[in-house]
This record gives sequence, structure tokens and C-alpha cells, in this order.
Amino acid sequence: MALDIYPAIDLKDGKAVRLFKGEMQSAKVYGEALDFAKSFEDMGAKFLHIVDLDGAMAGIPKNLTHIEKIIASTTLQVQVGGGIRDETRIKLYTQMGARVILGSIATENWDFVKTMAESYPVAVGIDSRNGKVATQGWVEESTLDSQTLATKFAGSKVQAIICTDINRDGALSGINIDWTENIAKSSGIYTIASGGFARLDELHTLDKSPYISGVIVGKAFYEGKINLKEALQFFRD
Repeated sequence: MALDIYPAIDLKDGKAVRLFKGEMQSAKVYGEALDFAKSFEDMGAKFLHIVDLDGAMAGIPKNLTHIEKIIASTTLQVQVGGGIRDETRIKLYTQMGARVILGSIATENWDFVKTMAESYPVAVGIDSRNGKVATQGWVEESTLDSQTLATKFAGSKVQAIICTDINRDGALSGINIDWTENIAKSSGIYTIASGGFARLDELHTLDKSPYISGVIVGKAFYEGKINLKEALQFFRD
């Protein structure tokens, strides 16, 4: 099995929360982020996806202390996004040991992102609402098509594309597989599906795709819709 599973922690005020379709007022608090990270590690996870929600809204990292503790306290390979928009903050996170996810800045200045990817472990977050890229914590919607943005990174040193269908995020309505595959085809880069994952059988469908390499699992775990330990054991190398 080749599918990589990324348990997710969305951070708000240091707590693990989940949103519904990216709406901050919908945040449901589940508990301490570090406790969840350690639990994921115990289940057999190799990877961890962290979003600093406060940072995404503010445009600067806001949960640095909590993220640093998670990285230092586990052996998980962490990727983190939210408010990372300049080289200083990219360097800060990579020195902690994380791969950085660049979202809003990737829409505004893809040449900068490609340059950063030459020196740092960089993933690009393509967050889309109705096919158009959303930025600034998903509050603003650009006129840029998500597939067009993906083509900008073809042939670059960007390590991964993380594509989130905002209309499905937190809705437990299933991954938008066709859209995700089109993003992957446009970039030719390792692609992680995000937004709406709901059921164990989805993992098998995603695993069969020649274009999708990973999936982010969030609300389905927190709401008890999936046995994450079982899934991780099935898809481990």
C-alpha cells in the first residue's frame, strides 16, 4: 500500500479544533494538541499535518510554542501551515524540523515559493472554493483557478501539493477525488488530498489512484467515524 495518511491538528488558541467548511465560528474544541500528536504516534502514524488557524487569519504564526512542543516531543514528520509568508518564518519552522506549507503567498508570488523550495522543505497548499483559490485563512477568494495555480509549480523543487476542497472540509462528505487528481496531473508533484474525508473505504479508493499519494484525516477521526489505528496499520509499509 502506497497511500500516506496524515492525521490533522488544526490549532486554535493552542487547542485541537475542527472547523466546518473553514468557518472559524464553527470551531469545535477536542482537546490538547500535544496529547493528540502523541496519540497519533502511538497508533503508528509517521506524518502529522498541522494548521495554525490563528496564524492563517493573522498572517503571522500564532501557535509557535505548541507546534515546537509537538515536534520536539514526537518522532512524527510534521508539516505545518498558517501565516507563513516570508523566509524568516520559513527558516524558523524548518529549523524546528518541519516542512512548511505555503498557501496565500503561493497564490500571490509563486516565483518566491519556487525559490524557497530550492533551499527549504516546502509544500504548497491549494485551498479551493468552487474551483477558485481561497487565501488569508480562506476568508478571501481569488479569481485564480486552482489547476492553473498547480501548473505554476510543475518542475519545481516543491515537495508536495496539499489540495483542500473547502466546501467539503469538515463536512464528512467525501474527498473530491476528480478535482484532486486534476491538480496532481497539472503539477506532476506528490499530491495530498484534503477536505471531507469520511470513511475507511475511501482510503482504498484513494490508494488505487495513480495520482494521489496521501490523504489528510481530520474530523472523521475526531468524530469517531474511522478507526485510525486500523487504517494506519493497513497502510503502513
